[in-house]
Amino acid sequence: GEDVKPFTPEKTKEIVMSLQQPAVFCNMVGDWPALHWNAKYLSAVLDGKTIQFRLGLKTVDLVPQFETRCNYVKATLEEFLAWSCGQPSCLSGPFSCYEYSRYWAYADYKYIARIFEDKPEIFQDIRWSDFGFPGRSGKESTLWIGSEGANTPCHLDSYGCNLVLQVQGRKRWHLFPPGDTSFLYPTRIPYEESSIFSKVNIANPDLKRFPEFRNTTAHVVTLSPGQVLLVPRHWWHYVESIDPITVSINSWIELDADHEARVEEAITRMLVCAIKSAENPGAGDVWLNPTEVEATSHEINLQYLNKAVSAYFKCQKASVSEQACSGSTGTEQRTSASRKRKKGEVGCEPEGCRLLTHEFGFSSFKAEKLQKIPFGPHLIKVLPQPQETSSMGAVAVESDSRDLLHENEGGHFGKLHCTRKQLVMSNDCETPAHQMDSDGSPNASQTALSTNDLLDCLVNPHVINLVARLLLERTRV
Repeated sequence: GEDVKPFTPEKTKEIVMSLQQPAVFCNMVGDWPALHWNAKYLSAVLDGKTIQFRLGLKTVDLVPQFETRCNYVKATLEEFLAWSCGQPSCLSGPFSCYEYSRYWAYADYKYIARIFEDKPEIFQDIRWSDFGFPGRSGKESTLWIGSEGANTPCHLDSYGCNLVLQVQGRKRWHLFPPGDTSFLYPTRIPYEESSIFSKVNIANPDLKRFPEFRNTTAHVVTLSPGQVLLVPRHWWHYVESIDPITVSINSWIELDADHEARVEEAITRMLVCAIKSAENPGAGDVWLNPTEVEATSHEINLQYLNKAVSAYFKCQKASVSEQACSGSTGTEQRTSASRKRKKGEVGCEPEGCRLLTHEFGFSSFKAEKLQKIPFGPHLIKVLPQPQETSSMGAVAVESDSRDLLHENEGGHFGKLHCTRKQLVMSNDCETPAHQMDSDGSPNASQTALSTNDLLDCLVNPHVINLVARLLLERTRV
């Protein structure tokens, strides 16, 4: 019958946990009440409650619009809808300073459990149990509402994999595999726990400054309402709204590897906060993302590192112990945590850890299951983009999921009214001719390296991974 889903929850979970490339699930959420969560409906449910919007310019320059470069307003969804429709009532409202033709607005990363805390019954409109995660609902999900042009700078999430349901409008996703990390010029400035940003503006890459970006392999897909995108662990992504109003819902699924990633994030936080806090405060470098409330003290960061290391070994021990008792490889993953930022959640109770699978046993499980991925009309690969296609082209997955079409058309909680400042990076400007040696290379005696240049090397993902492994080995001994 029409109500029968193409995959059972068990099979869907196998796919989610083993697939190492992005894919779109079709015809899996047709009976979810959340499909009715368009902006007008949500406006009525929120009934005048204000939420924070991030505003950025629609003009595209060579620098990504990081959250530190955006403005912020608090407004109701009703005011947002009026502004996006150009109604006169918004001339005196919170959006009055932002002309719709020049700006986009994004109510991004809103915890559903928080904004609907007085309406917990609405959590059940989202049923991640269909994907093999029983009990997971809107309580463990986040909401994203944006206008045309709203975007998230290219980044990778340090923790988990991501399931994204598109509800209203369409969003275009540009995804890059973990192996492209060095080509995307990773940076931790602006700093935000669990997010590694790219210096490259994917919408308008500066190939003179970032020539290695040419070596990336973009996987581009336009996500339509009713479709669910799987973003595997550590896949880079740049996301943009391409319709007047977009609404999407996502949930991060915690993975075994998150325990080591949390140690890496703790090391990164210590280094970034220590070095940037020592800088002249008048330097004008807005380095802390608005999502990070404060640059905590060295002592607090050291406590966080110790907790992360302790949780890593506690969960590893509990996992191995559980396997010894059960004699089973197991496929369950701990799913109680849905937020990608977990600075304050490094503790792990043994009960939760018993569900974790041993890292090496699970790898063989993945390899075995990967051979049986049922690609077809209900599970569509997000394919690599042809090299000859422009960087902003797209592969669209139509809502009837019968075929793939090629499109060629272009195109949190932070400080209120944050002043937009461009990040101060030493390589934002060309090196003057008088600072060049005869061979055309920068003169070593005159080249001024910034703190950010040093940090980009110190907290490069590959370096931090090595440091974390050395630290864990030292602790193990």
